Order: sequence, then structure tokens, then C-alpha cells
Amino acid sequence: MLKHLYIQNYALIEKLEVGFENGLNIITGETGAGKSIIIDALSLILGERADTEAVRKDSEKSIVEGTFEISKNKNLKVLLEEQNVDYTDELILRREVSVKAQSRCFANDTPVSLNVMKSIGDLLVDLHGQHDHQSLLRTETHIDLIDDYVGINNIAGKFSEAYKQVLDLIAQLNEIKSKATQLKEKRELYEFQMKEIDAVDPKLGEEDQLEDELKILENSEKLTEATSQIYDILYESENSISERLDFVRTQLEKLMQIDKTFGQMSEELNSADAVIDELIKSLRDYNAKIEFNPQRLEEIRNRLGAITLLKKKYGGSLDSVIRYREKIGGEVALAENFDVKIKKVGKLIEDKRKTASDLAQKLSAKRREAANKVNHATVQVLSELGINNAKFETRIENRVTQNSENGIVYFGKDFYETTPKGIDFLEFYISTNIGEDVKPLVKVASGGEISRIMLALKTILAKSERLPLLIFDEIDMGISGRIAQAVGLSLKNLSQYHQIIAITHLPQIASQADTHFVVEKVEDGKRSYTKMRRLITEERVLEVAKLMSGTEITDAGLKSARELIGINH
Repeated sequence: MLKHLYIQNYALIEKLEVGFENGLNIITGETGAGKSIIIDALSLILGERADTEAVRKDSEKSIVEGTFEISKNKNLKVLLEEQNVDYTDELILRREVSVKAQSRCFANDTPVSLNVMKSIGDLLVDLHGQHDHQSLLRTETHIDLIDDYVGINNIAGKFSEAYKQVLDLIAQLNEIKSKATQLKEKRELYEFQMKEIDAVDPKLGEEDQLEDELKILENSEKLTEATSQIYDILYESENSISERLDFVRTQLEKLMQIDKTFGQMSEELNSADAVIDELIKSLRDYNAKIEFNPQRLEEIRNRLGAITLLKKKYGGSLDSVIRYREKIGGEVALAENFDVKIKKVGKLIEDKRKTASDLAQKLSAKRREAANKVNHATVQVLSELGINNAKFETRIENRVTQNSENGIVYFGKDFYETTPKGIDFLEFYISTNIGEDVKPLVKVASGGEISRIMLALKTILAKSERLPLLIFDEIDMGISGRIAQAVGLSLKNLSQYHQIIAITHLPQIASQADTHFVVEKVEDGKRSYTKMRRLITEERVLEVAKLMSGTEITDAGLKSARELIGINH
């Protein structure tokens, strides 16, 4: 519901703030006072196009801001989250229209595009009158209204899920078939590449090991000569390091007899001697293992050459070669199992199609049953609202298709065009004049008649909370007397389910208000201003009496106004 509206520098409005209530909010005022200006301003925050000509003279920009209670509006919550707009129980929509720049739109202080603001408005308000915010004039909403009326949203949700699952499985099947075709063309190449890689059979990390071994084999003579020289210096040669250490040890032992301080040095020498002995042993063992093996050298060089060739062809590194082999191996294995996979996914599609088809049949049957009730009830309410001889039809069409992928649902041998809402293509048709054929509701001319048609349908479909706020700008056009009374009562009854804001000139409608506002044009000698204020009880009586008898208000007129409002004193 709309809780608060703020308008600044828009047309005749300098500054206007008004709070609305639940139930039926009535706006009255003399012709030209600016009632429709308020609705025009409100339409800006519902995504209507802005006209810079509407910016008040001598002002830089117009500002319109509305605060809405949205705690029960699940569809709106989804939309706001998709647009990264903070969601709370209150939504503040703000529109700024500048004479020098483009208008700006905000939702809870988050900048949004005009299209997003319109999408938000479409989930908040049905505005009936000279504006294009009428959900019933959008064919795609008709099926939702019937579903809400008959209470089958649970089945509709299950169908939508089954529909999505079938589409996902069909996409999966198409992907498998596409891969099968591609692999059929590539399989011979893949098998050749697998054979080429498998002939070498490279192992991860092998290249580094081979290069280390190659370096050793290529330098075996150097290694033999160098280790032999070091071994001789340490142990074999005359006056070797080992002999010198023995001499030093003997001298330290003699010195230790004189000064025990040399004992510590002797122990350190023993440690060094042990290290030298271990080094001598390691050099002897290493030298003994060195061999010149031309055959092994050639093997390594050939294998490294084969690996290098694979690297050049399959990615530049040994790791990439191995990963590529795994990939094409998987592809070929997949190709060998395509028939099994296609059969398995095909079976899943048939199972889900059966589920979707059963749900679609239930949905269609319930919609047709509900449509008949809506048709009869709408004609009856239209008659009460002064549109006699009306004919109303809810047409439901099921379209056979040859495209089984588009036709998710089937009955017998026939497939039907399917949407996430089922196989029903539903549209309201109406005729308001005797002797004329029914025509699509979306093509009915706007004005007071279309507003009453909307009121009738909204009365029938009142259980729906899809749009919490209904605004009627021209609902009293061309009616009076008994019909006006019927329209007022219908609005009153509808306000139990929706917040309603209605502009009227008729006392029969104004008298039904839960909250009554009057719009007035004030002049200060220089400028004209539009103001809006909420009326208390006695002011309501005066306003209704004025609507009944004009500017001259008599006691009889006041009495009649009280009776019309339902005030007994």
C-alpha cells in the first residue's frame, strides 16, 4: 500500500505531502484544482515517461517520492533482490525530473533505470484512467488473475518446475548429441593422437629426472677424474691430508701431556677426522659406480627428443601433454557410451514430460472451470455498474505443434505449445453493446467504461493480492444516480482486499470513503498553487453536500449528505 506521497515543484504543486490509509481513499475537488496532476506525479514513480514541461516555473527540478508498505509482496522482493536493491518492509521510490538533465530514479536510495522503476511500479499499482498502468490491459496477466482466483498457484508452481526440468534435460540431450556428432568427426584424429602419446607414455616429473641422468652420463669422464683426484689428495697420495691429520693428532696428544687445554682441540680434530673419513668413503663408493654407458646415453637422448616433440604438439609442457591425453581419452570413452547416455536422458525426459503433462491437464481443467464462473459473474457485476447487455468471455486456446521440443506437454499423439504456465493461452474478450461481437479486452477504448470493466473484474478477482494498490482516475465518467451508488459500493467492497485511491465528482462514490481528501487551487495574486488536505467528519459532510448541490449548501443538503455518508446525527 501507499503510505506517504511527497511532491515538490510539479506543475501547480509547490510542495505537497499526504499520508494515505488502508481501505478506500477518495479524492475530490473542483475541476481544474489539480486532482489529476497528483495522479500524474504519482505515475512518475511508477515508471511513466517524464515531461520537463511539467517542472514548475522558476524551478530547477521536480521531485516525487512515495513510501510503500511491501511486506507481503513476494514478487517485488524477488525483483528488488535481482536489482541489488536493499529489501525492507518499506520501499521508497523517488524520481527527480530536471529541466537541464535526464530524470533520475531511485529505489531505497539505490539508482535504478526507468525500465526497472516501471517493473517495480507494475508490481505495486494498477492505475486505471488516462495512464498505461492497467494490468488487465496486458494480456499476459490474464492467466495469472484466473490462477489467483481459482487458487491453483501451488499446482502452477509444480508445473513450472517440471517444465524447467524438461527444458534442462532437452538441453542436456542436445549437448550430448552435438558432442556425439563432433566426436564422430574428431574420433579418428583423437585415436591417432592417443596412440602417438601412448607410444612415448610420458610420466609426470620424468623429464627432470632424465635430464639429471643425462648430465651425469655426459660428464662421466670428468666425474671419474675429479673424484679420483680428490680421493688421492685426501687419502692415497704421499703426504695426503689423512696422513697430515695423523701427524697433527700425534702432536696434540704430546702437547696434551703438558697442557690439558689441548684435549679439547684433540676432540675437535677427531670430529674433523671422522668427517674426512666419511667423505673419503663416499668418494670411493661414488667413483666405483661411475660407468660410461653409451647405450643408456642414447636411450635418454632419444626419449627426451620424443618428449620434446610431444610438448611442441600438445601444449608446451609435459604436464599439458598428460592432461591433453586424459581429456581426449575421456572424450573417446564418452563417444563409446553415447548411446547409453542418450537413452538414459531420453527416459528421464519422458518421465518428466509425463509429470508436466498430467499437471498441465489439471491446470487447464481448473482454469476452464474458473473461467466460466468469472464470465457469468463479470456480466452480472457489469450490469450492476450500468453496463447492460455486456458479453464477457475468457478464451483459452491450446495450440498443437509439430515441434516436440517446444511442445513439452502431450496428450495422446499430439504435442502442445507450452510455456512455464502450461499449455493455456488465455485472454479476456468483451462486448459492451448489444449486437456487437466480443473483442479482446486490451483493445477496448479507455475512459469511464474501461474503468468500470476493470472494477467489475477486480471485484470478481478480489482475492488476488498481486497488486495491492488500485487507483481509479475516471471511474465516474458518464454515470450517475443508481449506477454511481453501485460503483461506490463496489469500490467499498473491493477496498477490503486492496488499498484504493479514487478521484470522483459524484457524492454517491465520495460518501463511501474511509479516508477523504480534497484538492484545492489557491491563488496569492502572483501564482497558483495546488494543495491537498485530509477532511475530518464535518468537512466530509460539507464536501459531499457541495458535490450534491453545488456551491449553495442548504440544511437539506447537509442532512442528505449525512444520510449518504451514514452519519445519523
